[in-house]
Amino acid sequence: MDTVIIVPARLGSTRLKKKPLVEIKGKPLLRWVVENLNRTGYRVIVATDAEEVKKVVQDLVEVVLTPSFLPSGSDRVAYTVEKLNLKEDYIINYQGDEPFAYKEDLDKLVEALRQGWKVATLAAPLEPQDPLFRDPNTVKVVVAKNGSALYFSRSPIPYFRKEGYVKPLKHIGIYAFERKTLLEFTRLKPTPLEQTESLEQLRLLENSIPIKVIETTNFYHGVDTLQDIPIVEEKLKGTI
Repeated sequence: MDTVIIVPARLGSTRLKKKPLVEIKGKPLLRWVVENLNRTGYRVIVATDAEEVKKVVQDLVEVVLTPSFLPSGSDRVAYTVEKLNLKEDYIINYQGDEPFAYKEDLDKLVEALRQGWKVATLAAPLEPQDPLFRDPNTVKVVVAKNGSALYFSRSPIPYFRKEGYVKPLKHIGIYAFERKTLLEFTRLKPTPLEQTESLEQLRLLENSIPIKVIETTNFYHGVDTLQDIPIVEEKLKGTI
């Protein structure tokens, strides 16, 4: 297969202590992520900076230990690509706090790369009255007619001077990269908008690297705070 999924999982977290190990329905969060990704049929690798994290998934997938000083998940993914000398054409950066995975969405991301896009990501419709629209922890994206991202923000975008033309989109932080573009991206210096919003995907846009945005109606909900846990557990009811 020409695609590999790499899951960056850093033990340290500012909002939720030892996030990859937080229990969700009796299992560590990261184990949910890996088990659901394994069902998609793609090759999966976990990239972590901690032996403690490695132990909870090493029976399921290959795990690479990465330096703790790497500044972002994308850097951890790029480090893994180079350390293992991975030859896959396409690399999916799958967040270690996103327990839901859908093969059809992954297939669409890969297909966008095959069509010539260098980076692709997911977004889901969001109602303007939804509290998440104004939540800075929920990243929003606005998209051009051709499906490329115009801007990502923690602020509610677009501003609704007039309603009825577009619906907001919640960005889902799962990225598919052409291998070369991933490595180039992580070698670029942080950019002004990226540093202002604390959103690394803006580094791509500021360097004129387009991002294809693919809409999905599947349910995604990352675990960033304790308040996210009951929401995710409710959706995981009946899941083994």
